[in-house]
Amino acid sequence: MLHADVANLALSADFRRYLADILLELCAIDTTPRPDLSRFAAAESRVFDAIERTLKQLNLPGLTFARVPINPAIEKHPFYSRPYYTITPDHPQEKPAAETYTGRCNLVVTLDGTTGDRAGLALDAHIDVVKPYISPRIQGATLLGRGACDDKGPLVSILGAVRLVAEHLQRTGQRLAKPLTLMFVIEEEMGGNGSLSLAIDRKLRARYDTQVVLECCSSNIYPANRGAVWYKVQARIDGINLFESAAFIIEEMEREGRAIRAESRHELFPHRPAQTCHGILGNFGEHPSRICGRIDFLIQPADASANLTGAMPLIQDILDDGLAQYVAIYGDKTKSIDATTGKPKVARHYEVEPAGRDVLVRVHGATGHMGAILQNDGAITKMAAMMRALITSREAIERAAGGRVVFALQNWPDPSHLFMEGGQGFLPTHPMPQIMERLRHAVWRGARRHLALIGRTDIDPTTAFAVTFDKLHNASFAGNPHSPAMQSAIAAAKTAGIWKDDQPVRGWDVSCDARIFACEYPDLTVLTTGPGHLIHAHADDEQIDLDELARFTGFLSRFILDQTL
Repeated sequence: MLHADVANLALSADFRRYLADILLELCAIDTTPRPDLSRFAAAESRVFDAIERTLKQLNLPGLTFARVPINPAIEKHPFYSRPYYTITPDHPQEKPAAETYTGRCNLVVTLDGTTGDRAGLALDAHIDVVKPYISPRIQGATLLGRGACDDKGPLVSILGAVRLVAEHLQRTGQRLAKPLTLMFVIEEEMGGNGSLSLAIDRKLRARYDTQVVLECCSSNIYPANRGAVWYKVQARIDGINLFESAAFIIEEMEREGRAIRAESRHELFPHRPAQTCHGILGNFGEHPSRICGRIDFLIQPADASANLTGAMPLIQDILDDGLAQYVAIYGDKTKSIDATTGKPKVARHYEVEPAGRDVLVRVHGATGHMGAILQNDGAITKMAAMMRALITSREAIERAAGGRVVFALQNWPDPSHLFMEGGQGFLPTHPMPQIMERLRHAVWRGARRHLALIGRTDIDPTTAFAVTFDKLHNASFAGNPHSPAMQSAIAAAKTAGIWKDDQPVRGWDVSCDARIFACEYPDLTVLTTGPGHLIHAHADDEQIDLDELARFTGFLSRFILDQTL
């Protein structure tokens, strides 16, 4: 193994502070998506300014910087994700690529090798984050804040690794034989348009034969990614409570998701990470792939004779029955201890209390990235189980209340309007179009069940309920687990102490920009790696362990040298 001493330099307290200072600066810049494109571009530019300043301080001869405009031709590419964040009440349609990306760019940093005809290594990390923005802070050896592990922490590992590489070259008088390309990209969280713009650049592609995408991988190295699609369900049917329909739609989507998971047998994914996530329902939730952590609904008297006070004991029993059905499938996260806080993952499942003549039910979950939904708790899925129990027991509630009752999503103005968004993960065992079609039919089955329950079999769900996939639609991929670059990475990781001798090679539970490069160039070696844990990504307590960040940075510096000297 070459350069075995390089990684040790990353373990000093001074170097860890160096990484922490950079990460604090980057996380202090809010790069959540926003329709005000000038402000969005300004935030992106501030991140690029900080990256350039950090790298220029290294005085590394030959390092060049280019802010590369987003190529509007991506709009015609099948991997293009429509920029939904540009939609506003005044402009109900997203803006075209030419307008969305005017004045915006990726940052590409290059260092040429001494053998100009040989391809080298490319590293990619994204600068955007999901909502809501959370200011950064350091607590002991942990840095918390939005972007800490997804993806500004992994990005900082690139900056730190280049510093270690530069110091090694200065000490030894060496130069890289093969070129190094650093890609700092926008819009991974929205579907990958930043990386897509660089991936279709054939001239840039000639610089590298190994592509490494940095993400929150717990310092593991993956030659494969699961795929993901984000769904959107919309309907508007006068006179029908579509909040009730949602409870049955969610049940059918969950059933279909479990079937997909059961069918997903793949050697790189024996753990079958085919997750189903419902991120947004009506006015609750922030992001399709961020687990919804809370949703509130109301039980309301529909006429003057109904009094819910006398029905409260029965309502409580029915809610508990629905909850028990949920827990039987997904587990009881009030009994699951969070390793970070030492407290239960969910303090309580729900609260029920009078709200004037209404009854308010507040359902709690645990937020995070959809890839970690089995470790977290989806409030929307839990609520749907409780709602189904209430709907099927409506007659008993109405007898106890002495009048008709209805169910409503709190503060959602129009019960005849349904809006849902979420994501479905899948493995290379299933083509993406098949996943989309199965989700459509699951939505229609659930809607049909509710329509039959209320006697409206005259309505055709296939025309009344629109199921679309306009946002993120990421194919899965499985690369060669025995490629030379993968074996080199494992060897470097073992020496750095972040890979065990008996550790199996697996695919990553998540989809990311790696799939763009892997699918665009089937002959390209594409790896996904990085510090930080998926369970913290998109979460309210997003964080990264600074010691892990330093150890991983040492590994990455060694891997860069192994691939380019």
